[in-house]
Amino acid sequence: MLTGGKGTGTLGRVREFRTLAGLLDTAADLVLPRPCPGCGRAGPWCDSCSATLAGPPRRVRPPDQLPDADRLPPVWALARYSGPVRAAILAGKEKGRRDLPTILGEPMGAAVRQLHAWGSVREPVWLVPAPSRPSAARRRGGDPVHAMAIAAARTAANGGLPTGVAPCLVTRGWARDSVGLDAVQRQRNLAGRVRLVERAAPPPGADVLLIDDVLTTGATAVAATRVLRAAGHPVVGLLALAGVPDRLAAR
Repeated sequence: MLTGGKGTGTLGRVREFRTLAGLLDTAADLVLPRPCPGCGRAGPWCDSCSATLAGPPRRVRPPDQLPDADRLPPVWALARYSGPVRAAILAGKEKGRRDLPTILGEPMGAAVRQLHAWGSVREPVWLVPAPSRPSAARRRGGDPVHAMAIAAARTAANGGLPTGVAPCLVTRGWARDSVGLDAVQRQRNLAGRVRLVERAAPPPGADVLLIDDVLTTGATAVAATRVLRAAGHPVVGLLALAGVPDRLAAR
């Protein structure tokens, strides 16, 4: 991994501030451990709430109103987007709990191994985080889906499955925030705005598994799949931490 030198001027001060904020967060955790976002017990993610992510991934049915839904690869999710899982995802994305995406990524790694055992993905597996807007990642102090993917790859690799992460998709800055948009609006919003960063792409011909925190309308998955396949990267599936409840198959 290449790293740059210490910044100067405003950019340097921003980097120093983020580093200091991260150190303060770590120190605060040592003194006052953060509670579980799902139930409020001693955390950071209690055994009872983590059990909601146990078990094999479930197939997800894309929404009927999604244009080009037939272009989606097979989609799986670990849980419904409700209860403790929803609370944990929101805490990691919007409430400064930067510890949670890594924790939530570990059961995703176990799910990647299960998909390999089913023959749904071949090794080596390359995880591609769903694209996000750079401004959103800066505001959150990092990309939570990328953090999940790294933790998932590490967990899968520790279990004997060669797995890598290729953060090669970005959303151009003029795309709107997708909150409140329906499937058609989201797809129009993303049209032509998901871009491939070739230098960060997976090796040619390797199986690609898209990773996302929540599958709602599927518009992001369609746009990401289209871009990756156009560049010659076979997308064999999408794995989300959570999916909209009424579209998940029973365990």
